[in-house]
Amino acid sequence: MAARNRATKRIAAPITVFAAALLAVPATAQQGPKPADKAAVIDEGDAPTRMSPAYPMPYRDTSPAAIKTVMDRVLGYIEREAPIGMVDDHGAAVDLRRLVPGNVFKPGFGLTSYEWGVTYSGALLAGDVTGDPRYTRYAADRVNFVADVAARYRASRARVDATPVRNMLAPDRLDDSGAMSAALIKVQRAGLANLNVRPQIDVYLDWIANRQFRMPDGTLARQRPLPVTLWLDDLYMSVPGLAQMGALTGERRYYDDAVRQILQFSQRMFVADTGLYMHSWVEGMDPHPAFHWGRANGWAVVAMVELLDVLPADHPGRPAVLAQLKAHVAGLAKVQSGTGLWHQLLDRPDSYLETSASAMYAYAMARAINRGWIDRRAYAPIALLAWQGVSTKVSAAGEVEDVCVGTGVGFDPAFYYYRPRSVRAAHGYGPVLLAGAEVIAMLRGGGPIDSGNGQGNVFR
Repeated sequence: MAARNRATKRIAAPITVFAAALLAVPATAQQGPKPADKAAVIDEGDAPTRMSPAYPMPYRDTSPAAIKTVMDRVLGYIEREAPIGMVDDHGAAVDLRRLVPGNVFKPGFGLTSYEWGVTYSGALLAGDVTGDPRYTRYAADRVNFVADVAARYRASRARVDATPVRNMLAPDRLDDSGAMSAALIKVQRAGLANLNVRPQIDVYLDWIANRQFRMPDGTLARQRPLPVTLWLDDLYMSVPGLAQMGALTGERRYYDDAVRQILQFSQRMFVADTGLYMHSWVEGMDPHPAFHWGRANGWAVVAMVELLDVLPADHPGRPAVLAQLKAHVAGLAKVQSGTGLWHQLLDRPDSYLETSASAMYAYAMARAINRGWIDRRAYAPIALLAWQGVSTKVSAAGEVEDVCVGTGVGFDPAFYYYRPRSVRAAHGYGPVLLAGAEVIAMLRGGGPIDSGNGQGNVFR
């Protein structure tokens, strides 16, 4: 126990990416003596190597077209289940020009939640990679719509808690601000935003940059469930928005803050021996609860690639963030299951396989490969296998299955083991679109080579 406690308290030191993919050595067919009047006989000892593996995922049949087919099912589902429009308390449609307190969005997924901020970012990337305007239109239409709703209520001076956009008018936590701000800024930078988007961006960034509780060194923190608690989730609920604001405005202070969060969270929460992050850190607790929750690690790795994507090449913090990304990717690769998916608790294979985290890792690894940050030969097979596993969790109707519902921090394993899974947990839809789009881009750079019998997916 003492050794374990020491391990969980170790400060993360960025480490070198670990390994190249291992290749199985194909057996050599042996031929017996050739009778004068008969064809060659294959040695029966070679027969097992010719058997077809019973892969539980489409291991040998992954193409950009096949990936887009899965993504299109997801798009169809979220178009149906996240409609645009406002209704009154009788369910009748309401014109935006006549909004009053008590009006709500049409029934469906919440259009302003952090999960849907990720979905808008995923749809934008999917449109960019595939060239299919339906994805781009999906994101732009909904971002502009919610910005219009917020602007109408703001102008009317409605009581914020009587509106469906309280988290836009008066954000009071990182969950309200981070993912949505990143999506809105991406729409703004793409030239797709209406006039109400930019003022909303400023509201979100004011909360992140100036009003969220912080530790004395500037690390973003929460006051629950215990005073001065770090939630690993908050790397995504802050860093992409800060990074995108830096790209939008050119102000270095946003980049500086984003880098600070990655490095100071990592100093406290990254366990170098495992290459994984703890879900939470509590000031004064000893030891800290070392539960390596899958989706929290997903938020962290995605935050790093989103930051590196826009961080100036000459920023002094860039080498440390890149080294941290490599260390984390190496740790994640070690605990991938044979199905391509990862477990709810990453280092506990008796916990269930979880889809949203797996999709996040597929996206982050593929993007890091495509940007040249990690070794394509070592990690492209892992990213591709991750997508192959994720693809089996998208139903014919486009629902993303086996997604853990929203989760706070826990201090015992049962909390994580028994969190429910639901297709209505919105956390899965954006990551699947992000993963599919980035893996398509990765395959366009060259798919697996024809490596012969007995070998897996091998990339040059």
